[in-house]
Amino acid sequence: MELWVLFGSFAVLLLIGMPVAFCLGISSLATVLYLGLPPMIVFQRLNSGVSVFALMAIPFFIFAGELMVRGDIARRLVALAGAAVGHMRGGLGQVNIAASVMFGGISGSAAADASAIGGLMIPQMKERGYGVDYAVNVTVVSSIIALLIPPSHNMIIYSISAGGRISIADLFTAGIIPGFLLAGSLMVAAWWVARSRGYPTEAFPGWGALAGLFANAIPGLLLIAIIFFGVRSGVFTASESSCIAVVYALLVTVIAYRTMTWANFVASTMAAVRTTAMVLMVIGCAASFGWLMALLKVPAEMVALLQGISDNPIVILLLINVILLFLGTFMDMSPLIVITTPIFLPVATAFGVDPVHFGVILILNLGIGLCTPPVGAVLFVGCAVGRITVWDAVKTIWPFYGAAFAALMLVTYVPALSLWLPSLFR
Repeated sequence: MELWVLFGSFAVLLLIGMPVAFCLGISSLATVLYLGLPPMIVFQRLNSGVSVFALMAIPFFIFAGELMVRGDIARRLVALAGAAVGHMRGGLGQVNIAASVMFGGISGSAAADASAIGGLMIPQMKERGYGVDYAVNVTVVSSIIALLIPPSHNMIIYSISAGGRISIADLFTAGIIPGFLLAGSLMVAAWWVARSRGYPTEAFPGWGALAGLFANAIPGLLLIAIIFFGVRSGVFTASESSCIAVVYALLVTVIAYRTMTWANFVASTMAAVRTTAMVLMVIGCAASFGWLMALLKVPAEMVALLQGISDNPIVILLLINVILLFLGTFMDMSPLIVITTPIFLPVATAFGVDPVHFGVILILNLGIGLCTPPVGAVLFVGCAVGRITVWDAVKTIWPFYGAAFAALMLVTYVPALSLWLPSLFR
């Protein structure tokens, strides 16, 4: 009965449109009262959920991303991507994906990527004769590349949700090859759709122009190297690297590019504060929810249930992926990471899946959920930028869903894609 109170109240609150953080908190409180436990436990667990030092990295990475968004970094990366891949079929679609790879390594946020890159690319694509649905679909699905490559703050949330036992440096490293695999899959889909619709290519500007644009983008691109190699080499922790990222972002936008105004700095600060507050509120409430699931032995029961269905790891991983894809259609990513990690990580490890590998599977899977209705946050951002309805976008987004799903299956069943690169640094 306790599980019915926990999950039933959560489902009802979610269906009536209450914010996810409040759904998690209120359902946790209702279950605690039903169990006859002191209500203070919910607030203690909420506090302990956010009182984790590694979480300090999240607000600073978010702040660094906001500074980069408003500091003209995105425009320079788009120009570089345009010179590098614009001559391929579906030129600006390919540019959009390549720019998302580069900008994702700076922002670490799919929503920021969709907003910044989409704001630059979607109007250009519409002017050049590309369908607005194509422009939005490319922008939306390619933005989830940012979730896999450093400095993805969702990787940090996963590490903490797993009890802090998984190296953030390993997770950052493990996501790189899957991130490029996803980009390659999406570029194939973009080429196929562009070819079928007869979209144009862009003229190659020449190697000299490409070198000039690369040099112009180096200060922004160096942030990726500083974060990755600093954390990977052990020179500084993920939390320290986030602070360094903020200082470096300020130096680049204020001194190197001279594009940061006081108004933009204030706007970046306020946006980072709002986003951080939302993320930490969700994490805290999800921590209370997760503690109750552990108390009610949900992870153990889930392991037993799936073992009763099959003892084949291939089947079990497919079932987990299907469940996560379904959950991702109506819940945001951060709470799902906190809730599902304690449930499915023990199942995955019981079947011999490495926790780092499972983290990449989880992040990519839930990232696809950000692009699916009815609660696809990144899908909403892309549609708002492109001024198109969600229905009009979803009608033609299937080739990109297919590419993302193909990448997910490869990442799921070829562990070396996630584990080979981290193994080189051990």
